[in-house]
Parts: sequence; C-alpha cells; structure tokens
Amino acid sequence: MSTHSRRITAARAYITAQSWRALEGSALLKEILQGPLRGKVAVSSSFGAEAAVLLHLVAEIDPTTPVIFIDTGMLFAETLSYRDTLAQHLGLSNVQTHTPQLQLLSSVDPDGDLHLRDAHGCCQVRKVEPYGQAMRNFDVIITGRKRFHGDARSDLTSAESSGRQIKVNPLANWSAREIEEYFLLKQLPRHPLVDFGYKSIGCAPCTRKLDAGEDVRAGRWCGHAKTECGIHNAPNLEPEKHLVNWS
Repeated sequence: MSTHSRRITAARAYITAQSWRALEGSALLKEILQGPLRGKVAVSSSFGAEAAVLLHLVAEIDPTTPVIFIDTGMLFAETLSYRDTLAQHLGLSNVQTHTPQLQLLSSVDPDGDLHLRDAHGCCQVRKVEPYGQAMRNFDVIITGRKRFHGDARSDLTSAESSGRQIKVNPLANWSAREIEEYFLLKQLPRHPLVDFGYKSIGCAPCTRKLDAGEDVRAGRWCGHAKTECGIHNAPNLEPEKHLVNWS
C-alpha cells in the first residue's frame, strides 16, 4: 500500500492540529517532517517575496520534502526564475510545478482576460483547481502564511484542521522584522521584484508595487474586494467536484 493511500481521519486531523498549536518555526517543522506523518506532508509555496524563510527552515530538516508550486500561466517571469534559483540555493530536490488544465482554460479563459471580468473565477481555474488536485493526497500542508499579513490571516494559529487535512503555519506568529532578520542572518537570495517595491507577489496582471506605508498585501488584486486567491478556503478540495460553470 502506498504512503499516500493511508489517509488520516478528520478526528485525528483535529486532535493532531490541536497538539501542534504550542509549537512554531523549526520546532513545529521537526515534529511534522520527522514524526509519524512524514511522507504525507507537502509545502505550499508561491516562491514569492518571503518564501525563502520557510523553505530554508524546511530544507535544513528535509530537503526532499515535496514543495508544491502552482504556475498559473500568469506569473512574472522573475518568479519562475526565482523558483529555480532558490531551489538550487537551498538544495530542495522535490519542487513540483503544477499548471491549470488546458482544456478548462480553453473553455473559460481562451483569451487570457478572465481576470479583468472575474478575478475570483480566474483564481479558481488557474490556481485553486490545480492546487486542489496537487494537494488532495497529502495529510499535512505547510504554508508560509503569517498574522501580520492582516485580513483573513489576522487570527492564524500555527496549526489548524481542515477536514481530513492539517494546515500548518510555522511562521504565523513571526513579524515582518523577524522575517527580514532571518533573510539577513541566513543571507537568503531575494525575489528580484522586491527591490522594485513588490512586497507580496502573485500573478502579474493582479499585482502592483506598494507605495510607502501600505500594508504588505495591498498590492494584490487592487480594485477588487478580494484579499486571498482561495486555495486555503475549502477543506479537502476535490477539483472535479468544484469546477465553476462559466457558460
């Protein structure tokens, strides 16, 4: 029987998440990556402005951990280059790139302009669906979300259950200053767009640089009542059951 075929129950996910809430950072990652659920764990990374911190912590414990990256087809070229640079720098040997279904894209976004008409729909087809497909067989998903990002992330805990999965946020309590200090301490390479004023980096059409004093995620989906792409909203998303009908 393969490792991924043995799934934990929702009850066990809840109990385990509660037991992990007292941990954070490296201590939490060691518990996960070296504990009984090892092999059923994946890291979710956009390879954005702050991604290097979490990925460095993971690489120090187990550089073979699956790192799931969604290439929406709308990313900055700099992000794709940074993915390769950072993976090589940290020695990450299992970065997995997933893309949207071509048939679905040709049906709902043939001209690549869905983001102009329906930002939520664009995220759904280009990111949420392939993310759900990539993550559905893992029991634990490690993310880089932090409380200081604000909005829906303000009340993050270091671990939370979501159906039969556990979402782990080892950096939930870290501040922007602590992230910066870690970059300097470990001499981590920066995303190329950070020096140009981009502090939170997603798809190119829906990301702008920040003005002085703006919140870190103010440059995402500017002009839309939207602060999240949606990948963390639905528990155990099964893409084939959640396709949006845009016809």
